[in-house]
Amino acid sequence: MKRILLSSIFLLAALVSFGQAKKPIIMIVPSDQYCISRNYKMTFQNQGMTQTLPDYKTALQTDPDLRMVITKMGQIMADRGFPLKDLEQELKNLEQERAESSMLTSSSSGSEMSESPIDALKRVAKADIIMDLDFEIKRQGPQKYITFTLKGLDAYTAKQVSGAAGAGKPSTAASPELLLEEAVLSYMDGFNAGLQRHFDDMFANGREVKVQIKVWSNWGQNLESEFGDDSKELTTIIEDWFADNCVNSRYNLSDASENFMKLEQVRIPTMRTDEKGRPRAVDTRSFISDLRKYLNGMGVPSKLYLRGLGEAWLILGEK
Repeated sequence: MKRILLSSIFLLAALVSFGQAKKPIIMIVPSDQYCISRNYKMTFQNQGMTQTLPDYKTALQTDPDLRMVITKMGQIMADRGFPLKDLEQELKNLEQERAESSMLTSSSSGSEMSESPIDALKRVAKADIIMDLDFEIKRQGPQKYITFTLKGLDAYTAKQVSGAAGAGKPSTAASPELLLEEAVLSYMDGFNAGLQRHFDDMFANGREVKVQIKVWSNWGQNLESEFGDDSKELTTIIEDWFADNCVNSRYNLSDASENFMKLEQVRIPTMRTDEKGRPRAVDTRSFISDLRKYLNGMGVPSKLYLRGLGEAWLILGEK
């Protein structure tokens, strides 16, 4: 009897714990292919190159099928307990942030920043997962059916962490959102399990980002210069900092010279406690800002640039 009671308590605790498990915040966006093929697109200059990107605002304002399908997909995910960021609302938030229209230009040097409008949207939304949705409504005689491709992308790395694709059954009267619901429901458990596995790994082992350390050409020092009481090379000092601050010391120095270091698979914590004991979310900027402060204390000034959510450049030698 005692064993049964203990087993019941353990099972109840496990169920409560599972029920309280944190889930990733997601944002559903139409795929690049969907938008650009329907002329919902915009072009902009990025480091001298012309890029074509999806224009989500135009797509949402002019494509009623898209609005209905995204709304239905959001409802499907919300019914499964996933918190959502609404694409249309985040676009409005981004427009309000236009005052920070130095989005593509550094305030100090005038050089271009590598943050596209889409990267800016991701930064404002702060979603963990981007659900990239492509669909097409097809006809078969008097009936219609929908084909879809759904990708779960890590918002920081753009790596695909889950996916599903399929087609629904032909129907004579169903609206686009009902065609979608019928088509995707049988795939959602597997798709959501993939999202949750990725998110659980992120919480246990840290969020993956990339970092590059560079040197201004007029600095007069480089990464082989020695600093600190122990007269260590700057490369060693920076590597030691990553070993001390990455989750489980996980990072990969994939390439290095006297003028640059390229660090990949850098696992940063998702949360930390600030000086007042409050929990704070950690992102690429805040993580590398700590390195910047550490190096500044050793007499090494630097400039921090962000390339989207998941990559930062720290350029040593001046602010």
